[in-house]
Amino acid sequence: MIRTPRRRREEPLDHAELARLLPAPGDPELSSDRLNGLEEHLMTEIRNLTSDTAPDASPHTASDTSPGASTGAPPVGAPARNRAPRPARRPGRRPVLVGVAAALVLAAAGVAGLAGSSGGSGRAVAPPTGAVPAPVVQVVRGSTAGLAGAVDEISGAAARAELPEPGPGQFLYVRSEVSWLVSWEGADGKNRSYVDEIHPREVWMSPDGDKGWLMEPYKEAVDRDGITLDDPEGGGRTLNSPSYDYLRTLPTDPGLLLKKIYDETGGMGNGPDQQAFSTIGDLLREQVVPPKLAAGLYRAAARIPGVVLVDDSVDAAGRHGVAIARTDEADGARTEWIFDRETYTYLGERTVQTRDAEGIEAGTVRGRTAVTDRAVVDAVKQRPAGLGDAPPSA
Repeated sequence: MIRTPRRRREEPLDHAELARLLPAPGDPELSSDRLNGLEEHLMTEIRNLTSDTAPDASPHTASDTSPGASTGAPPVGAPARNRAPRPARRPGRRPVLVGVAAALVLAAAGVAGLAGSSGGSGRAVAPPTGAVPAPVVQVVRGSTAGLAGAVDEISGAAARAELPEPGPGQFLYVRSEVSWLVSWEGADGKNRSYVDEIHPREVWMSPDGDKGWLMEPYKEAVDRDGITLDDPEGGGRTLNSPSYDYLRTLPTDPGLLLKKIYDETGGMGNGPDQQAFSTIGDLLREQVVPPKLAAGLYRAAARIPGVVLVDDSVDAAGRHGVAIARTDEADGARTEWIFDRETYTYLGERTVQTRDAEGIEAGTVRGRTAVTDRAVVDAVKQRPAGLGDAPPSA
């Protein structure tokens, strides 16, 4: 970056003269909902770039990650093209599409943001299209009491699960209902908390992770027929860009798992403990995880400081359950992994704001997911029997 030499100006800057000589800024070209989506993507990329370039923190080991007594604790990107590089699964966020499309997004978001920042002329007078007011709930206090027993039940249920095993040429299929926070600044300059309407999201991935497809027609950036997640270069798999085949190579012992997670995510996110919790959550949210590995991941999560048990949470499908949760100390957002009270199977995820921060009031539900189907199919865009092949309703 070019910096101005440090010297005192001899004459004061005449802002009025500059305003007279320069043309008035134009109105932003993007709609309010598109702008908000781009801004969310921009912030995601900034956080991820910061994480990727930060120096590694000292690695943790399983012996120093006993549960703490904390009081508590996604997004397709915005490419305009139908084909885009396969997203890396970055911590704590929904997959985003990167590369040339992301660069265009960053540029568009920056230009629109500058245009909308002068005198309030760029502020939206209505919330983004399709957004609804974010629900606000009472924040239930989490506790470590009962956490160990609940994790025993959850990991036991995961180990006993009979999940499909993909064969050659087949694809893993995951269908979810999702809703995420949409920021909106009204004409009065005050922030409002809105969320996407709950809508379907479907992902197909080959076991090696080289081929895939995403359908989320509710999102403006995703064509109704979907977008490719193919990775023609077949890059190496990691915890933050996993495949089913990669997951099968991971240790199932909770201590070894946790050490690997801390070692490989050091310096990322909002601290090593929160990043470890987010990494495990990302592996569970939109994957078919081998049963013994899933059991090990839940036991590993229980050893992370600050992880608690929440007695009641609700997923995007309205299903109640108990939750393993942790609050991000940086912004007060608590992520809750929700499990059925009787079968202890994974239902989905919810993120709740535990304190007023960044214009979001305590109790605001920032995001919700609900996994409704996991299966093995023979091709992308093919659905399990009973779901049909017609595009899902937006």
